[in-house]
Formats: sequence, structure tokens, C-alpha cells
Amino acid sequence: METSRETKERAPRVLPFTELGRDDVSRVGGKNASLGEMTNRLGAAGIRVPPGFATTADAYGELLDSHDLRRRVAAQIDRLHAGARLDEVGAAVRSLFLAEPLPAALQDAVLTAYRQLARETGREDPEVAVRSSATAEDLPEASFAGQQETYLNVRGADALLDACTRCYASLFTDRAIDYRERTGYDHLAVALSVGVQLMVRSDLAGAGVAFTLDPESGFPDVVVVSAAWGLGETVVSGRVDPDEYTVFKPSAKDPRLDPVIDVRIGSKRLKTVYADTGSTRTVDTPAEERNQRVLDDAEVRALAGWAVALEEHYGCPMDVEWAKDGRTGELWIVQARPETVQSRRRGATLTRCRLTTAPGEPLVEGIAVGEAIGQGPVVALDAPVDLDRFPPGGVLVTSVTDPDWEPVMKRAAAIVTDHGGRTSHAAIVSRELGVPAVVGTGDGTRILRAGREVTVSCAEGDSGRVYDGLLPYEETLTDLAELPATRTRVMLNLADPSAAFRWWRLPADGVGLARLEFVVAHQVKVHPMALLHPERLDAQDRKLVERITEGRRDRGQYFVDRLAHGIARIAASRWPAPVVVRTSDFKTNEYAKLLGGRPFEPDEANPMIGWRGASRYYSDGYREGFALECRALRRVRDGMGLTNVIVMIPFCRTLDEADRVLAVMAGEGLVRGENGLRVYVMAEIPSNVVLAREFAERFDGFSIGSNDLTQLTLGVDRDSEALAHVFDERDPAVVRSIRTLVARAHEAGRPVGLCGQRPSDDPAFTAILVDAGLDSISVAPDSFAAVKGHVARAESTRGNAPVRKEE
Repeated sequence: METSRETKERAPRVLPFTELGRDDVSRVGGKNASLGEMTNRLGAAGIRVPPGFATTADAYGELLDSHDLRRRVAAQIDRLHAGARLDEVGAAVRSLFLAEPLPAALQDAVLTAYRQLARETGREDPEVAVRSSATAEDLPEASFAGQQETYLNVRGADALLDACTRCYASLFTDRAIDYRERTGYDHLAVALSVGVQLMVRSDLAGAGVAFTLDPESGFPDVVVVSAAWGLGETVVSGRVDPDEYTVFKPSAKDPRLDPVIDVRIGSKRLKTVYADTGSTRTVDTPAEERNQRVLDDAEVRALAGWAVALEEHYGCPMDVEWAKDGRTGELWIVQARPETVQSRRRGATLTRCRLTTAPGEPLVEGIAVGEAIGQGPVVALDAPVDLDRFPPGGVLVTSVTDPDWEPVMKRAAAIVTDHGGRTSHAAIVSRELGVPAVVGTGDGTRILRAGREVTVSCAEGDSGRVYDGLLPYEETLTDLAELPATRTRVMLNLADPSAAFRWWRLPADGVGLARLEFVVAHQVKVHPMALLHPERLDAQDRKLVERITEGRRDRGQYFVDRLAHGIARIAASRWPAPVVVRTSDFKTNEYAKLLGGRPFEPDEANPMIGWRGASRYYSDGYREGFALECRALRRVRDGMGLTNVIVMIPFCRTLDEADRVLAVMAGEGLVRGENGLRVYVMAEIPSNVVLAREFAERFDGFSIGSNDLTQLTLGVDRDSEALAHVFDERDPAVVRSIRTLVARAHEAGRPVGLCGQRPSDDPAFTAILVDAGLDSISVAPDSFAAVKGHVARAESTRGNAPVRKEE
């Protein structure tokens, strides 16, 4: 009969990745099992994984049985349970591992595998990454990732054995002990495998992470790739603000389309590179690299394709680490694990926070993590402290976090960091804890002084803001499963592309109004004609334009890129439902406020009824600017494949204007009917109602702008306080105009919608619209649930609501 000692002798202490798969978590941990799975099963998908090997759980058991370690570790854990301090126990356990050499048989097995790796790669003493892989980590139900240590650029036998020893000891870092205590795992039932993987020379190029969903909102139709120069540690640790590339999955399936729907260039102020003496060092990124993209579109697309293949193979959203070799230009996957935050979030309930007063100017801004609001006194720290020194409900303000900070982070009402992006340690842990965080503020630690009471808001889109004082706010909880079904479409008004993904769980019927003005003002920031004719600007404005456009020679393309990315994010968020994008509708005084706008805009006594909307698009003074808008819209529809975009023309006064604008669009490649293009018109002028049949011959649908229609029907300046009592969308003249438009449009087979705030505030007005037979009502996202209820009640009382026209 075989003895247990003989069984241990036969059990392998080291296994190459080529002999591992996803079923080997209990032998080599989740990280190494995944590397083996990718090595053996996903080569056909083109995925490259650096070769390597892993020590086994049996080898770890053998280590515990040597030097009486098992008993001595258990004794220290008993001390913890008896009241000893966590840091004292952690230090004592780690010293037990570090004081003794690895068992001779394990040393031999590791060095034999290392020599084999050298032969296979043709390198003497190859540089390797030495990573810890616990047998309970990287599981959807137990996110242990980041609890143990990783050592990079390890070369030679002695350095390798030392790194392995330190990895074993890191199973008992303070944070790992604390995590197991909280999650109920037996410390001695969790084994550790050491993964040894050939280093990719990303110190000469770049590295980062990729999520197969939006890590902030959980929106599933995108891959978000983060990238920085040098080794990937700066991205994972959150020490840099990385580039961020967003890829639309449905378009990625068609090689003819460009699926990269958004590009954000991060500051990337630091990078980690090889040190001359081994290991690594972090240095300042050269100025010329900071504004450069780490990846081009082809590389982004390749990584996104690999990430999707991993998601399909594993059957769940994935968190993927990648690296690019600066010598060969090749991309590699160095780690992949299930995403454990957004993919586990229940989608049936929507919680939203909203500041209930105007907040004023923020003290600092950064990237919003989560969608909540937190407030309390600032607790500014340079390093983690004992829990008794951090008051529950404090706002943690620090430069950057790592796993040592997690016990403190759990006590915080909110978190603010100087550095980091949406995939940094602070961002990932904050999401998992449900704590709002603003990361990458740049100067939060300088401005936010200890003890100052602040409100941290992540409820205003992608930008997180920290305000002075404890501002009032409200939190609403909506059970999406209980929202009623309606025949009238209820759609969304969206302006901010950065916030679009946040609303994807709302069962809306599309976007009834996406305003280009917001994208131009907040993402382009420059008047389009100023980009095309900088010679008309003064020296100061020319310099500012050059700075904003990042030195591009083709500044018109800068406008097209920014506008296209903004439109694409909104369109992708509702795909394949219709998204109605209104071309720019600034008034001349608003255009003049854009950078470089003054030379191109006249002074008008009444801009509200002046040179705006359709009249600009064919005029000599703006036609070139409108051409840029058309190029952006065409790129989104034809290039990116987001054909759910419907173009809408605002403030079109006459039939001749309609014809001229459609001709200009056709000249820019936006031909009504081609590739399914539909063009709507805003119905906001009495002429649109009087000539509804004729406008219906030129346009595919109408959207009522109730504010302007009321203003022009009643002859009331909508901004006049003196006439506020006269301005009323329920005035019989306005209601009759709406009813007339709907009847004439439906006779022509054209749908009619309305976009405005009034249905949100006035259920009686909603009932009027339903009774008039409107096909859709479009409202702000935070009003969606209320309006859905208003519409359902109005339909139930009407009884015979017409079948809505298909859009």
C-alpha cells in the first residue's frame, strides 16, 4: 500500500503552463490556472501568453510541513484571535517564512523549470515575473486578487528563489490576513502557488488592463482598455492617469468598421522600467510621451478582440492584464480573471443620488468612481494608519492607495486621491466597497486640509467633484422591474457622453434628444470656425487653441474626432434603439463664448430668434463648421456602424431652408435614405405646424421643442421674468398646435415626439400629449421613472391610445 510520504514524493512540485487549465485552481491558484488555460485553449484565437511555470499547492504543503511551520503559523493565528494586534501577528508569521530556506526538493524543482524556460526561450538567466496565486483567489465569489505580492524583472537562480520565498510569505500580509478573517476563510486551508512567467519588455513600450464591460457602470457592450508607458504596475496600482480606449463590441465583429468609439489621453506622468541592478524603478515619463497615445487603433482593436474571446471562453466578464514588448512590438496577455464587481451587481434596482442645491465651484475635480455622494471631515493621510486613528465617516484624502489601505478605505465615507484612473487600486476597491471616490485629482492632498467638511459627488457624470461643506442631497431607489409598460415610447434626453453608460439599465426606448452643444462646449471647447481659420484669432487665442488641439496640424480633424467620440458613446449606450442627435443649436451669443468664437459671431439684439439652427448650416459664415459636424455624424454611422443615429435639424424656418440643409448634408455624404439614414426636424416654429405636410415630405419625423414652440406661438420671451405668468405650454394655442402637428404628421406616416422638461413636472401636460397621440416623450434620465408612470396612467384613462408610429 502506498504511503502518504510516497504520494507526496510523486505529487509534482512544479508544473509548466502547458500542463495546466482552468480546472487546476486547487493545484496552482486562479491566476496560474488561467494562464495555463489561455496557453492551451486560446492560441487559436491569436492570444499570446508568455511561457512559464507554477509551483503547486502540494509544494506549499511541503513547505508548511518543513521547519514545523504549520504549527508555528497556527500558534500566531491563535494569538490574533486572542486579541493580539494584526500588524504584530502578520510580521511574526512572515518572519517565520523568511527565516528558513525553501525545502531542497522544491528549490531543485524551481531551478530545473527555470533552466528549461531558458532553453526554450534561448536566453541565459531570463528575466521573469514572480507572482503569487492563492488557491482561493480570482474566483467570482472570492475576490482575493491583489492580496499577495508580485516581483518583476527577477534574474538568476538566487534572485528567483528569494522572490519565491517572499511570495510565500506574502500569503500572510496584514491585508491578506484581514481579508480572510472578514470572509471566513481558514488561513491554513488556503494554499499559495508561485507563478514564474517570462517578462515582456513593456518597460520599452507600454502595458495596462482591459475590462470586457465598462468598469464604472457595468455597461456590457464595450471593452475598456487602459494603457500607460512602461510596466503595468503603475496602472494596476493607480499611480498614473492612463490612456483609456473604449471599443464597441457589436462593431468589433465587422472588420469593415472602426469599433473604437472613444479615446481619452491620460497624463501618464510616471512609468516603471527595469533597474540596472535588477528589479524595477519608477521614473518621470518624458514630456514628449505624456501626450502621445500608448496604443494605436489597430492595437486597441486586437486587445479588445482577445478580451472578448476570453469573455466568451470563460462565460463571464473579464479583467485582463496585457503588455506590449518594446523590442518586437508584440502584444501579450499576462493575466486574466473574472470581473467581480459590476458583473455581480443586481440590475433590477437603480439607486441614484442628486445634489438638491446648486453646489458652486468644486474645490477639486477628478474621475468619478461610483454614482453616489459621500460627505464628512477630511482625513488627509500619507500612509495607512491603525483603524482607531481613522474616524468612521471621514473622507480619506491621499496621494495613491494600494492594498495596505483597504482596512482604512472600508471606514471612509468617500475617498479622494491625487493619482490614478478608473482601473486603479483605489477605483476598483471603492467600487467593491460601494464607497464614492474621486481619483486622479492631481492636487487633492494640497487643497483639501484635514478637518475641513466636504461633499464628494460622483453623481454628475464621469467627473467627480469635491465641494466645500456638507451639501444637501437626496437618494432615490427605483425598482426597474415594476415600471409599467406603455404604448407611448418614453425616451431619454442626453447631453453628456461621459454619463451615457450610467443609464443603460433604464428600460428606455432610445434617446429622443442628444444635444451636440454640450459635446462641443465641454469636449471640443473651441469654436469650429476658429479651428479652420486660426489666422482670424488674436495671438492669445491662437496659443490656447494650439494647446487644446495638442499640436495637431489638421485641427478640423480634432473637432471631428472629439465630436464623433461623444456622439458614439451616447449612441452605443442605447444600441440598437434609435438615438436622435440634434445638430448644434447654439445661439450667436453662446457660440461667441466658445474659445475663438468672437470673430465669427455677430452681435444680435435677440439671438433667440436670430442666426441659429438651420440658417447657419448653408451660410458662408458657418457652412464649413457644419461640414465638420456632418463628417463626425457620418463617421459614427458609416465608420463605426452606429446606424441607430438619427440626425435632427433644429430651428428650420422654411421649406427652402430644409431643402438647402439637406443638400449640404448630401454633399458631405449624409444622404437621407442611404445606409438607413433618417433625418428629423425640430417642430418649434409655427411654420413647422402650418406646413407640416410639406415638411413631412422632406423629413422622416418631427420632435416638438415645446419651449420654443410656446415662445413663438404666444410671442413670449421664455427667459423674461416679467412674462413668466404668460408662458404656459398648456395654453390652448400651444395644445392645438401640437394636436394639429400630430394629426398631419400621422397622415403622412411620420412619427412625432416631444423632448422637454414639462412632462417631468406636470402629469396633466403628459396626459395632454398622450391624448394627442404623440409617439414618444423624451425626458431627463432622473425623471424617466416618474414620466413612465404618468404616461401609463394617462394611457389607462384614455383607453384607446393609438398604436404608435414606428421610428
